[in-house]
Amino acid sequence: MEKLRFMLIGCGRISKNHITATAENKDTCVLAAVCDPVRERAEQKAADYEALTGSRPAVYEDYRQALEELEIDCCTVATESGYHAAIALDCIAHGKNVLIEKPIALSTADAEEILARAKEKGVTVGVCHQNRFNPPVRQMRRALESGRFGKLINGTARILWNRTMPYYHQAPWRGTWELDGGTLMNQCIHGIDLLQWSMGGEPDTVMAMTGNFIRNIEAEDFGAILIRFKNGTIGIVEGTACVYPKNLEETLSVFGETGTVVIGGVAVNRMQTWQFADEAPQDAEVAQLVGADPKDVYGSGHTPLYADYIDAVRTGRAPLVSGEEGIKGMKLVLAAYKSQKTGLPVKYDDLSFSTLDMCSDDVKVR
Repeated sequence: MEKLRFMLIGCGRISKNHITATAENKDTCVLAAVCDPVRERAEQKAADYEALTGSRPAVYEDYRQALEELEIDCCTVATESGYHAAIALDCIAHGKNVLIEKPIALSTADAEEILARAKEKGVTVGVCHQNRFNPPVRQMRRALESGRFGKLINGTARILWNRTMPYYHQAPWRGTWELDGGTLMNQCIHGIDLLQWSMGGEPDTVMAMTGNFIRNIEAEDFGAILIRFKNGTIGIVEGTACVYPKNLEETLSVFGETGTVVIGGVAVNRMQTWQFADEAPQDAEVAQLVGADPKDVYGSGHTPLYADYIDAVRTGRAPLVSGEEGIKGMKLVLAAYKSQKTGLPVKYDDLSFSTLDMCSDDVKVR
């Protein structure tokens, strides 16, 4: 079977994970092109991929030129968040499968259009919520699906990080309503995705309080979200970019009538608590998990995410993190933003909102 030909659009901070993931899936895919308006960055990523595989991708400054000139099966969109939707829609219009870095978009309208156009074209949309592939998370999900938690009660996601002003100065699009959002949309969305994936049902109502306390950015640097799910469970999110002096934790906790699981570490990668009323063969597997932290907060989930996505494209099934799945975390953040803006609870199903509906005054703590 021929390898799928990928094009990477955007060669910024997260692109190294996509270079590694395509290289580690070299039996099933090849990185045919890298694109970035700053040619030097694209050249560096092409060299990085060549060093890993011996194959050098073509380098483009304009992804649209590459779409016209090259045979490409899948486009990975890893640009600034505010450009995700437009680029993905361009690629879909050319009949390409798309794998989009989080968030899928910055508005409900754009995300829904991506899904609609992909369905029309018959192409596969995936979203990079790679922490779903962390071994402790997969074990928790197995326990959830087998009913070991009993009646679910609540879950929490705590993303207690530090992002100082040099982080924002390095890339001035960060923290803006037009191209990013605040800590909930940027740093916390992976944890929010895991939380909603763990609660056994669709979100119903969202209430939030957020604020901009100390970072000189447009959007929030702290947020707290309360989510009622349709099955009655309650999710709680605490997210911040203000922890002194460095990242403290990213933790997912799930509580049920007959089970408790807490997963922590740098990137939701360490099993900290695994307690169930019953015993199961799975418990021995969990006991063998090695809790080594990854090199950075991005973890090592991109490689299995790519493997799953490649198989989905080839077989016609939905990937584990499909477009329909990938929209959920983004929509919860947007619901939190609307709740902060209005001071009211927000119904998830009825939501139509964008980061551009927010302004600095909505979050400034005076």
